[in-house]
Order: sequence, then C-alpha cells, then structure tokens
Amino acid sequence: MYCLNVLTAKLKEVLASVLPITFIVLALNFTISPLESDMIFAFLIGSVLVIVGLTIFLFGIDQGLEPIGQGIGSTMTHSRSFAALVTISLILGFFVSFAEPDLRILANQVHAVTSGQFNSLLMVIVVSIGIGVMMTLGMLRILGGVRLKYVFSATYGLIFLFSLFSTSDFLAIAFDASGATTGAITVPFMLALAAGIASKKKDSTMNEADSFGLVGISSAGAILGVLITGLILGVDKLDGALPEPVIRSGSLLQVYSAQLMHIAWDAFLSLLPIIVMYILFQVYSFKHKKGKVIDVTRGIILTFVGLVIFLLGVNSGFMYLGTELGVQLAGMSSKFPVLLVSLLLGLTTVLAEPAVHVLTQQVETVTGGSVKRILVFMFLSVAVGMSILMSTVRILVPGIKLWMYLLPGFGLCAILAFFVPDLFVGMAYDAGGVASGPMTATFSLAFVQGISASIPGADIVAEGFGMISVVAMMPVLAIELLGALYQAKLRKAAKTEEAVKTSLSGGSHGKTIGDSEPLVSESNTDANSE
Repeated sequence: MYCLNVLTAKLKEVLASVLPITFIVLALNFTISPLESDMIFAFLIGSVLVIVGLTIFLFGIDQGLEPIGQGIGSTMTHSRSFAALVTISLILGFFVSFAEPDLRILANQVHAVTSGQFNSLLMVIVVSIGIGVMMTLGMLRILGGVRLKYVFSATYGLIFLFSLFSTSDFLAIAFDASGATTGAITVPFMLALAAGIASKKKDSTMNEADSFGLVGISSAGAILGVLITGLILGVDKLDGALPEPVIRSGSLLQVYSAQLMHIAWDAFLSLLPIIVMYILFQVYSFKHKKGKVIDVTRGIILTFVGLVIFLLGVNSGFMYLGTELGVQLAGMSSKFPVLLVSLLLGLTTVLAEPAVHVLTQQVETVTGGSVKRILVFMFLSVAVGMSILMSTVRILVPGIKLWMYLLPGFGLCAILAFFVPDLFVGMAYDAGGVASGPMTATFSLAFVQGISASIPGADIVAEGFGMISVVAMMPVLAIELLGALYQAKLRKAAKTEEAVKTSLSGGSHGKTIGDSEPLVSESNTDANSE
C-alpha cells in the first residue's frame, strides 16, 4: 500500500509537469505553427512515454540509487586511507559521468552538427575526467569543511582564465557540457553521496549546507575539461550544419524501434558502474541484509526501465518536433511568437526534468520541510524561462555574444555567495546543474538550434549551442536571490522579536514570531559572520 501511494504521488507530480508542454505544442500546431501529422503523433506517443517513464524512474531512484549513494558516502568517510578515498572518488566520478545519458545526447549532437570535428567519444572522455577530478575535490571539501563560496569563486576564476584563450565555439560547448553531464543518473547519486558524507562528519553544525554543492562543483569540471581540450586541439572554428531529422525517413514504428536498443544500451551503461560499485561495497563494507539488497535491486531495475521509457519518449518524440518548431517560428516575419514560445517552453520544460524533482525533494527533506518544493520549483521555472528567452534573443541580435551573459552572470553569482547562507549557495549551484537535464538537452536545445538554422548569418555551432549554459547559470542566481530574501526576512523577524521582548515589562511566556522554526539552521544563517 505504501509503494502504491508513493507511485500515485509520483504520477500526479509528473502529469502536472509534462501536460503543460504538451498543451503548448498542440496549441501551436492548431494555430500559428501547423506541424506534419507524423511529428504530432510521434510527439503524443513520446508524451505518454515520458509520463510513464519519469514516474517509474523517480520511484526507482527512491528505492535504489539514493540508498547506494548514501551508503558509499558514509563508508568513504570512515576510510583511514587518504589515497584509497581519492582513488575511489576519481574512478566513481569518471564512470558515473561517462555513462550519463544526457552527456551522451549532447556529445552526439555536437558530433552530428560539427560533422565529427569534435568527436563524441573524445568529448565524453574529457568531460568525465573533469567531473571525476572536481567531484573528488568536492568530497574533500566536505570532509575538510572548506566554505562553498571560496571553492566556487576559485573554480570559476580558473574557468574565466581559460575562457580568455578559448574560441566562442568551445566556450559554448563547454558550458553546455556542464549542464548536460549532471542529469538523470549523476544528480541523484551525487546528492545522495554528499548527504551520506555530510551526515557522518563529527562537526555537524554545517551538515545541512554540506549536503549540497557537490553537483555544482563537479559540473565545473566539465567546463574545464572541454576548454582545455579546445586549447590542446587548437581548432579555430568548428563548421556546423543541422542534421536531417530521422523522423522524416521512416514510419513511427521504425523510428521507435531504431531508438529502443540504443537507448536501452545507454541506460544499462548508465547504471552498470553504480551496480559494480554497490556489489564491491556490499561484499567488503555494507553487509546489507537480504531484504535491503532486494529493495535496492528492485529500485535499480525500476530505474533502468523508467529511464529507457523516458529517454525513448524524449529522443523519438520531443527532440525532432523541437527543431521543427524552432525553424517554423523563427521563419515568421514577426519575432514575437518565437520569443513568447521560448519563454513558455522554459517555464514548463524544467518541471519535467527528473533531476529537478530529485533535488527539490532532497531540499525539502534536508531542511525538514522549511524550504518548500513548490517555492524552489517556482524560482527555477522563472529562471529557465528567462534563460531560453535570452538564448533566443542572442540568436536574433547578432551583436550579443555568449560571454556577455556568462561573465556578468557568474560574476554576480560569486558575489552573492558571500551574502547568503551556505545552504543556499550549495542548493543554487546544484540547481544550475539539475535544471539542464534530458528535457533541456533534447527538446529545448533542438528548438534553439532550429531557430539558429533559420536566421541568415547565424552560426549554428557558436549560437545553436550555449543555451544550456545560460539555463545552468540563471537558476544559480534565482536560488541565491531566494536565499537573500530569506536572509532579510529572518533578520526582520529577529528584530521584531527583540522589539516585542523589549516592550514587554516583566516578559511574556507566549510565543513570538521569532519562536517559529527557522528556514535554515542558525549555524548556517550566521555562518557568514564567522
């Protein structure tokens, strides 16, 4: 009965997320942007598959991947060998990233658009190396108690330095990779891993804040990996062209059947490193009881099935229709429709991202329900909506370059990190990674590339890519602003409480506004004054 209730709750959550996207596409089809019948049917089938797959996937995450991540994190904190800790972390970070479906989707798109000038396998390898290195540093940060604001300031300072010597093509792809690599598999595992490590620290005053930030730190490794690779390759310009949608070359049955085995193999690769790690830790460390092993195994199977169904719907239905919508809307005489649709797509697609659901659930859990999921969803939705709108404007206005968004944007993120609670800093950078998942890496990116293909003189590589990077940046700003608003609210409540106590002669035994449970623990709120 408990499992049925949880599954029903997940289904309701997914329906509320996916149906708005479906409504927007159908409304456009019957009004200003009619689409081919095959594309509409493929999209509708894809919508059903996304709903079913995402529901099963999220349920499987709760049962399987989260317990594994927490268990490995807790075990690693007890290791007395620093070398063993670093080695395991490097290997784990590399293989989890190497098998991430979202990264493979982006790498294949880069390979196709650039006609193999930036090989997909090379991209996956260099990004995975960067993820492994930065994830290890992120875990050492938790154990060492280094403040997040210092880590992110130093990391993005280094990224800025490499960006000065990089081309616009590799800059766009690098920041896109940082968002795409933190997807449906990587994020749940990293969040659980960080929570497991933080929960075992002797100093528990910052455990809440230390549960977040690992995803954001790790995703920065993807940027560094691609930027350094671009400098080594020494390629001045990547030529690009939009590939022909495969949906036009066969029946719906052929389209879905052709994708199924490839997606199933990618999903299997996504889970294989985690399965191997779990077996090794179970034999030498966990010693989980039989019932727990069965629960975890069932969760892994459900995660695999859900991921296959979800990605099949996204790749075979959503992606090609996104490209066609971008082409049609950008080709209109008025640019208002394409700008409006860009905003609406951003507002809705982020709600269907699997990793967003996982992050918001953990935010509410870690904070004891003080930070409500709906509030985080609202901030992320507005942020991603503005992101895709900004990306469309960048294509329509030739003078706007990607660095004009990223430099001041991430600079402001670094400054705000010194004025908001550490918990919100970690949440913010994690949110930047999870907001750019499979829905963004497929439908939204295809939509923007369709726009760039329709605008005369637009560069499909430099301008068709880069959208995910803006999507990864804006949620950081949004959540940090949420933290700043909370900080101001908490201080106002504290002043009100003090004024009430001062005005009461002889005191009062009743509760004041300050007696309510704070959104963030006092240790986290006042951490910046240390």
